[in-house]
Amino acid sequence: MNARFEGKVVLITGATSGIGEAVARRIAAEGGAVVLGARGKEAGERLGGEIRERGGRALFVPTDVTVEADVERLTAAAVSEFGRLDGAFNNAGAVNAFGPVQDIEESGWRADLELNLTAVYYGLRHQVPALLASGGGAILNNASNLGVVGMASVAPYVAAKHGVVGLTRAVALENAEHGLRVNAIVSGAVDTPAFRNSMGATPEGEAAIAALHPLGRISRPEEIAAFCTFLLSDEASFITGAALAVDGGFTAR
Repeated sequence: MNARFEGKVVLITGATSGIGEAVARRIAAEGGAVVLGARGKEAGERLGGEIRERGGRALFVPTDVTVEADVERLTAAAVSEFGRLDGAFNNAGAVNAFGPVQDIEESGWRADLELNLTAVYYGLRHQVPALLASGGGAILNNASNLGVVGMASVAPYVAAKHGVVGLTRAVALENAEHGLRVNAIVSGAVDTPAFRNSMGATPEGEAAIAALHPLGRISRPEEIAAFCTFLLSDEASFITGAALAVDGGFTAR
């Protein structure tokens, strides 16, 4: 691999599995220092250790992205450990509430908004000043395909992810003149542990989800990571305020 991230420091949430892990491994392999934020301490320490064993630079900070103090501490740790922050990938997210909207309790609504939208706000609130202090850089938010289309039975998640797209565009406009780019990815179904534990738990479930994508399959985390690392790199220097699809054609229907 090339050295696109040599001398760069990139913060990643939801970093210990799936897309986040794949992005962390790729950036580290391309010369960047990665700051890993996630709830799972054992998985985080293991991933950080593996990256360091391969000659990379990595720091794991236990983080609950729904707690602003945790997000603030994660960002501060990146700057304290490596002296700067050049990029951030706000990737943590999950569906908490299922069913018709009239059957969803307020607690489920709030849980989806807190994890999938408010947590991104917390990230931006602390990442933007740190990035500006380093001279700019790039932020990427994971909006998922449900950030631009609807789906029945997951209304709170859809609402939150649509909010991520709007938040991305607003913050991109606020910071364009300062050399800070902010984009969102619109990702389709990805073969992650979370997917395997839910919709892809059975061959029938996986086939049904795969059929929603014109390419006829779900993606590998490494495929999404390739696009994410491009958007976080200087190669994407003229892209900001965009919600870009890497979804096997899901949103093209």
